[in-house]
Amino acid sequence: MTVSMRVMSAGEGYKYLLKTVASGDGNRALSTPLTRYYLEEGTPPGRWMGSSVPALGGGRIVSGDPVSEAQLQLLVGMGRDPITGDPLGRAYQDFSTATARVEKRIASLDPSLGVVARAEAIAQIEAEEAARGTRRAVAGFDFTFSIPKAASVVWAVADAGTQAIIADAHHAAVAEVVAFMEREIAATRVGATGRDGAVAQVGVGGLIATAFDHYDSRAGDPHLHTHVVLSNKVQTLLDGKWRSLDGRPLHAAVVALSELHEAVFADHLTRTLGVEWEARARGRDRNPAWAITTVPESLIALFSSRSRDIDQETDRLIERYIGEHGRRPSPATIVKLRAQATLTTRPDKQVQSLAALTAQWRERASASLGENATEWARRITAAPSPPMLRADDVPLDVIRELGQTVIEVVGEKRATWRRWNLYAEAARQTMGWRFASTMDREAIVGMIADAAEAGSLRLTPPELASSPAIFRRSDGTSAFRPRHATVYSSEQLLAAEDRLLERSRMLTAATLDLAQLERVTRRPDRRGLVLGADQAAALATVAVSGRVLDVLVGPAGAGKTTAMSALRRAWEMQHGEGSVIGLAPSAAAAQVLGDDLGIVTENTAKWWQDHLVHGTTFHAGQLVIIDEASLAGTLTLDRLSALVAQAGAKALLVGDWAQLQSVDAGGAFSMLVHDRDDAPELVDIHRFTHRWEKAASLGLRHGDAAVIDEYDAHGRVHGGDTDTMADAAYTGWRSDMLAGRQSVLIAETHDSVSALNQRARADLILDGAVTPRHGSVVLHDGTVASPGDAVISRHNDRRLRAAGRGWVRNGDRWTMTAVRSDGSVTVRRAGRRRGASVVLPAGYVREHLDLGYAVTAHRAQGLTTDTAHALIEATTTKENLYVAMTRGREANHAYVATDRPDGVHAGPHPSDNTAATARTVLFGVVQHSGAELSAHETTTSEQEAWSSIRQIAAEYETIAAAAQQDRWVELIRASGLTEQEAEDAIASDAFGALAAELRHAEANHHDVAVLLPRLVASRSLHDAEDVAAVLHARLAAVTARPAGAGRARRAPRLIAGLIPEAGGPMDAQMRRALQERRQLIEDRADALAHAAVAEHLAWAGHLGAPPTREAARARWWQAAATIAAYRDRYGIAADIPLGAAPDSTAQRLDAARARAALDRARALTDTAEGDAWTPRDPRAERSGPSL
Repeated sequence: MTVSMRVMSAGEGYKYLLKTVASGDGNRALSTPLTRYYLEEGTPPGRWMGSSVPALGGGRIVSGDPVSEAQLQLLVGMGRDPITGDPLGRAYQDFSTATARVEKRIASLDPSLGVVARAEAIAQIEAEEAARGTRRAVAGFDFTFSIPKAASVVWAVADAGTQAIIADAHHAAVAEVVAFMEREIAATRVGATGRDGAVAQVGVGGLIATAFDHYDSRAGDPHLHTHVVLSNKVQTLLDGKWRSLDGRPLHAAVVALSELHEAVFADHLTRTLGVEWEARARGRDRNPAWAITTVPESLIALFSSRSRDIDQETDRLIERYIGEHGRRPSPATIVKLRAQATLTTRPDKQVQSLAALTAQWRERASASLGENATEWARRITAAPSPPMLRADDVPLDVIRELGQTVIEVVGEKRATWRRWNLYAEAARQTMGWRFASTMDREAIVGMIADAAEAGSLRLTPPELASSPAIFRRSDGTSAFRPRHATVYSSEQLLAAEDRLLERSRMLTAATLDLAQLERVTRRPDRRGLVLGADQAAALATVAVSGRVLDVLVGPAGAGKTTAMSALRRAWEMQHGEGSVIGLAPSAAAAQVLGDDLGIVTENTAKWWQDHLVHGTTFHAGQLVIIDEASLAGTLTLDRLSALVAQAGAKALLVGDWAQLQSVDAGGAFSMLVHDRDDAPELVDIHRFTHRWEKAASLGLRHGDAAVIDEYDAHGRVHGGDTDTMADAAYTGWRSDMLAGRQSVLIAETHDSVSALNQRARADLILDGAVTPRHGSVVLHDGTVASPGDAVISRHNDRRLRAAGRGWVRNGDRWTMTAVRSDGSVTVRRAGRRRGASVVLPAGYVREHLDLGYAVTAHRAQGLTTDTAHALIEATTTKENLYVAMTRGREANHAYVATDRPDGVHAGPHPSDNTAATARTVLFGVVQHSGAELSAHETTTSEQEAWSSIRQIAAEYETIAAAAQQDRWVELIRASGLTEQEAEDAIASDAFGALAAELRHAEANHHDVAVLLPRLVASRSLHDAEDVAAVLHARLAAVTARPAGAGRARRAPRLIAGLIPEAGGPMDAQMRRALQERRQLIEDRADALAHAAVAEHLAWAGHLGAPPTREAARARWWQAAATIAAYRDRYGIAADIPLGAAPDSTAQRLDAARARAALDRARALTDTAEGDAWTPRDPRAERSGPSL
């Protein structure tokens, strides 16, 4: 990616941008050697960008002006105007630390609690607050725009004029993408708090940004990139107020922005220098990289690794060897010295002048090219500009076809998508085209994305109520729906899921006699193992269900293989030998399944190919076991289960929804499991040596943060910076391997895996176990392998057959035994001392062979070892963590990186939480799910979210505030305040709260036109810092209860017993919008209450049974609806009616109303019926209906 984004926190984070800025003055135009900067050590000063810059300081700064440290401190550090120092809206919020919150909550505990109860309460508080973490105010968003590596290499060695042209193309591309962000992404939020912050997304006047150019990576390689820090302060078009930039669309659009930026930069460079571009493969599961056609990959590799550092350290070690021994080391010794250099700690980044850097880069490139690098760069950039496309040159039918292609490509990898997923793929599809202008490119990419949206199936429900004109955008869409947030799928995927659900409900498949099954399950298997009660019960459910498509859920280490083996034996006893076959998403998993069960197995892709080519199919009475089913794509499962149903066979999907999912469009296995109340599941964990780890692993599976302390208490959690943790993980793994234990080393990213692999290889060279002097080969990722190295094959090739055991599979592990002169190698299966060898051709080695010491979590799934050592990062998902921490029988260790280095810059980024610990990072990880929902589950989720009372009530209160705005303004001006006091109150940030309190008071039947002047006159306001806040406090104190006394007191006008109704004169549009939402809220509350009672949900049991008397029954249902509305508004899922104690003033008020409703319901309940009430098992709870 050429664009990445990180959040920048308020405070002193801005200093990060100034660390390498040169101190010299004068003209510092990028890459111009005649300026003073060229010889200065450091990078140029920052410059202002964005269309909102002129709004600062009364127009005293414009885009392109230099940025000073004082200005950065005011804007980014303090949220103030960088010229005048005036606040830009509200000050950054100062959040309490987790420690402070814990202390506050402990201080409020009931003093009468006993020692044990108090200790339990404190432990619960600490776990809850650690899970919440410490929030920090967001000051901005740091976007890093990098040019493609091939272009950086040309820029690094070119003459000054060409350097300036490349830099200008980079700056132009950055400016155009920032302008695109202003038009398509930048927004803010206003209104009441809904399910995801303020409920209405509205437009802003533009962005304020600062741009800082950097030239090299941490390793000193050429890496031309620009940090563009978007200020979190934006001016709202709706009312001119300064508010916070909505960060969610920025996160969602990063990949699309990266694709657009790369294409726009390529257009600029082709127009000016005539260079041409080509896509180059980067290996499995990665999009191709675009490079200038005339830049060799060897030159890119020269500047894309730590090779310079290793070369320099090797030279230093050689010189030291000569000094100590008086002679030059032999080639074999040099190999070992280079391995020692590989293990050397990465040096800190050094700040140098561009002149010094350029000289170094030219020298290295010239040596690699065999000619003068500057002359080479001049030659490859001297071509004339080729013809460029205009938007009108692209026919509409081509746009429609590409739109369909985009849907197909995105749909292969995702079950659901949004606009930015389509836009990113549309940009990829057109990357090979060169456009005459950025406007032309944006037009075509946008039209293709439009066509893809039109051809997708919308899962997000349409707007449920009308929105007034003030809350509608120029295109007619509602501000209550964020732009480009609609979720889509395809008719193909949704239909496939429909068919899967239908087959899971078909009861026409073959079954198994229970007596036959029991005879097998009661006897030990060939390893002497007897099934546990949970395994036997799960198999019995599968055996008699008759479902054509069945499931078996097995957590990590629950004995799935043992259970499947017993099922296979019983099934074959009744249905005949060979009546059980196995499939798996990968060839390696299929091989393991076949070995464990003793049956014929195949990977799903090859079996389907055999079906198409040779007519291979299933037969009546067969049991088709599909193992690791969570890794199987939806379309694959649909195709296979269709043939199963057609043949009269039975398919059994075995897997775990909590582990990793398919890289293709997935979520089907989880959907099938959660569609049933009786999905068979193994619950007893057998893998782990230690009893505590069995329970703890299940806690990780369910995302229970409390188990982190359990792992920590047993010494399984280690924390520190990334380099330290990588070192510790590697050391732990190597120690276990040297001790003769089976161990797996797991890392989060391919780069981390590659680095750990190289380190392991270097150690083995020093040990003499790997012998580069006997030959070496370069693998696809640039790493090197030699005899003795452990390697993994990454591609199925049935033509390559190893003596003694099958063909070469993706995921097979080998030991390299020889390197041949033509680049081919001989490998032997891991763990074998002789035989099982195969010669891998040079082409296979180059493209499909990896070093095999470290793996990602995806590669680790399905492994069982003695120990596991996992490098965990803040970006790790709950599923990856669960897989990584359940591979080892004896021990599983998490080495948690508490920083987030980017490989380009030295030191921490401002977004890094310097107070982070291993514990706090892991708390975040267990709450970060990477699992993809199926299209069906997403539809339900979207329906629930947009029809929830949390969402609709926030919309209601936002519209009510706008509808009554003018009325409250007039009331304040007529309340007896001075003119200045009135205007200050109206302009105050507390005006919204005051307006809401006026509505609450009116709903409680208070005459606010009389009451407010009395409150103003009750006490002087001349010394009040915020008049609106003071009036709000006075009003709240006297209007908490409805007006009147005794029988004269009327019930408040509350929607669903919670939300004060907006009354008084207002615009007809506003009134209609409010009435529609009122009806939606009341209908949903009523439906949720009835569903809870009908399904005997646990929380409803606390209300007692509905009374039989009609009048009392109506009041009871009204109270139940209020409680249901409260639960829905605040997302309460607890079994008790009101959940945990409220944590905000607004929720406390609603909680009091819900508590009163609960008391009314209990008082109305008939005693006899209440005694007969039986709540349903909470584990069987289902969601209420959507409206």
